[in-house]
Amino acid sequence: MSNTTNKRIAFSFLLKYWHVLVLICSICSIAAVPAAALTMSNGLYIIDMGNLNSIAGNTSGPSNKLSITSGETGVGLYSLNGVNYQVKAGFQYVRPNPFVFKIVNPAVNFGTLTASTPVNRSSNLVVTNSSAYGYIVTAMEASSMHDQTSGATIPDTTCDNGLCTTTNATAWVLNGDGTSTTYGFGYNCTNVSGSECPADFTNGTYFRPFSASPSATTVMSNANVGTNQTVQITYRLNVSATQASGLYTNVITYIATPTF
Repeated sequence: MSNTTNKRIAFSFLLKYWHVLVLICSICSIAAVPAAALTMSNGLYIIDMGNLNSIAGNTSGPSNKLSITSGETGVGLYSLNGVNYQVKAGFQYVRPNPFVFKIVNPAVNFGTLTASTPVNRSSNLVVTNSSAYGYIVTAMEASSMHDQTSGATIPDTTCDNGLCTTTNATAWVLNGDGTSTTYGFGYNCTNVSGSECPADFTNGTYFRPFSASPSATTVMSNANVGTNQTVQITYRLNVSATQASGLYTNVITYIATPTF
């Protein structure tokens, strides 16, 4: 194919995601004290006058269900008439909801590109978590967009002002006819529900380049429990008239980690 202003650059975009669940368990020494409470300690902390649940969970029979906690003082469901709150004391109230991370539209193809005419494609990231301190989703790219046969690459964008970085989005605005002389590959994050995108994505015109592996940058986070928390990641690709023709690919890895 000749090197004209019409470039056929097929983009095969495989998004991988990892569920990362880190559970840190400390083995505590337990000693009885005269007050019939427990003292728990390790090299980092001491808990005096604590108590432990010996058993907890949900049980059922042919016609009844029972939710129990044994070993905790003050266990139960507490509420006050006319006041909009409840206190649920006991491990049977901790529901075993899973941590779920999914990508809607995980394979992205930019098709045929025309020089100086950016093409946008998008995927949604969706998180459901019951982790007490929320979650974080980070992302990294395997390399720059590249043609495996020729070795030619499409650089990551630096946005209109040449100053956007992997942690600081700046404006990449199209002309009225949809063209742009800002080239490269980048992404925008837009909140679909809540406010999970990093704050530097001021609006839909603000873009960043992806971090290069093995470094990863936060693209979505929340400090609370939530269901179907969703952001839209918009990928933008633009090439100049001097860009070599070819089949350009990249791999973006998303890592979702619950926080406890």
